[in-house]
Amino acid sequence: MWVNITDIFQGKVRYRDVVEQLEQKMDGQRLDRERENKVDDNFRAIEKIKDRDFQEQIIPTKASVKEAIDIFYVVNSAGVNLTDAELALAQISGYWPEARELFKAKLRELEEGGFVLKLDFLIYVLLGVLYNMGSKMERLHSAENLESIKEAWHKLDTDILDYVFNLMKSQAYIDHTKEVNSVYAFIPIIVYAFNKGKVRMSQLEIKKAVKWFYYSQIRQRYVSQLPQKLDKDIGIIAKEENPFDKLLNIIALERKLEIEPEEFIGVDVRHALWGLMKFYFKSRSAKCLSTGISIRKNMGKKYELEYDHIFPFSVLRDNGYGFNNRRKYSLAQEITNRAVLTQVANRTKSATLAEGYLRGVKEKFPTALHLQSIPEDEELWKIENYELFLQHRRRLLAKQLNAFLAGITDTVDEEVDMELIEMINQGESPYVEFKTTMRYDLRELKVNKKLEEVILKTIAAFSNAQGGRLIMGVTDDMEVIGLENDYNCLKDGTNDGFELHLRNLVNNAYGVEFASNNLSISFPKVDDVEICVVEIKQGLKPLYTKVTDKNGQKLDKFYVRSGNSSPEMPLTEITSYINSRFN
Repeated sequence: MWVNITDIFQGKVRYRDVVEQLEQKMDGQRLDRERENKVDDNFRAIEKIKDRDFQEQIIPTKASVKEAIDIFYVVNSAGVNLTDAELALAQISGYWPEARELFKAKLRELEEGGFVLKLDFLIYVLLGVLYNMGSKMERLHSAENLESIKEAWHKLDTDILDYVFNLMKSQAYIDHTKEVNSVYAFIPIIVYAFNKGKVRMSQLEIKKAVKWFYYSQIRQRYVSQLPQKLDKDIGIIAKEENPFDKLLNIIALERKLEIEPEEFIGVDVRHALWGLMKFYFKSRSAKCLSTGISIRKNMGKKYELEYDHIFPFSVLRDNGYGFNNRRKYSLAQEITNRAVLTQVANRTKSATLAEGYLRGVKEKFPTALHLQSIPEDEELWKIENYELFLQHRRRLLAKQLNAFLAGITDTVDEEVDMELIEMINQGESPYVEFKTTMRYDLRELKVNKKLEEVILKTIAAFSNAQGGRLIMGVTDDMEVIGLENDYNCLKDGTNDGFELHLRNLVNNAYGVEFASNNLSISFPKVDDVEICVVEIKQGLKPLYTKVTDKNGQKLDKFYVRSGNSSPEMPLTEITSYINSRFN
């Protein structure tokens, strides 16, 4: 549990506050005297810092930046050793004073998207893209780097970093760096994308990179000897034609790739296997067990994701799995006794017995247990069979995770154009419109033909303006949900049936010629979810759309794309617009 030291200095947090919070985390169990004394001793040690004398060294105003940095080195050599990356950043700031603030601004931007990183991460990235290495930070110390480092940073800041992290979010199901064992595994992928320049990674390259990334996490590639391992891996990235194949072989030489059921025994949520479990669950479009809400991109604080015990700890503790038995306590905290829930579900679940809770989940959300790899044999849900439940889930998870990892590059899907993923992440615009469905009303849970009119209105608006893309299967919040709802309400529940229905609507509204010449319909996959993309060309003549009013009468309306919406154009402006746009 982290405590802000400044709050201790200012008396806002006292040692009893921490003791009480720790006891709350332990489900109300009191701290033993030895541990409570340790907390008290730590607080006293921190409070005594205020009584210490600290010597000052005045840097002359005539000193150069280089001399100031040299003094900085000397002062710090007597205290906490700075990392090579921190020292390199100090040197870079000497010949490029704006660097630190530019780097911090980018870190804040990435943090908003869930990727929380530190300044030293960016220094490793710069060393990687400039010199294709992960050690010898002194290469960045010289002012001769100024122009090349500025140029590299501009490319990273405006393109490559956003591209790679969007790619990892969309293709590797990573929503936050707290799900990642080591963020330094991003660096070889960033260097690879940087070296390719404007030529984007193919879907096969992406899949290989994702597969290597997963194994780098569960096999803890960068837990030790970080600079040396980055040196080797980035060197391979720079030289090899298929680098991620070779990088994966290097991991395999160090440790067997196949996951064994025994690897789950006694490991808690800090282990990289827990991250892989979440990535796998997301790949299956898993749901929160209590709310049925997707475990990806949830809105609102109370729907943030948490991980909770399937068998409540308080119940396990009462059955001999408490703090006093270290082995059994580790089994109670094991990741095979965890499920991903929204915060609101976690709060309401409380200490419900697994037997009753899982039975309720199975009745309310029939696929939810399957999607989170939870055994559905009800005998295993009884408290007396808890360790048998763990054994079954370990075997199930090992089998499924191995198949998931092995299958990443075995399937040859239609390539996902990264422009499309970036477009979705950027939201709606004058040239892009999202629609959740074509005809199925998610509020009324039935077909609603008024929604089809909205689709036609959007197509006409793009045609009457400069053209654009209508993307169906994506919500206004940029969540990719796919076309399953529409497929289920069509006679031919496939993308062929969907396209036929859509073209019939357009044929009837605007004519066969327009539908044949001005529309291009495709069904790419994003996150293995199929969506529909309708490319609408800029029209050669104005399109009017028949809309049903409140009285059921059909009226001709003229729609034009304006910003990220498709409003009806006032009657007084139509003639003028048509004369300027189509003549």
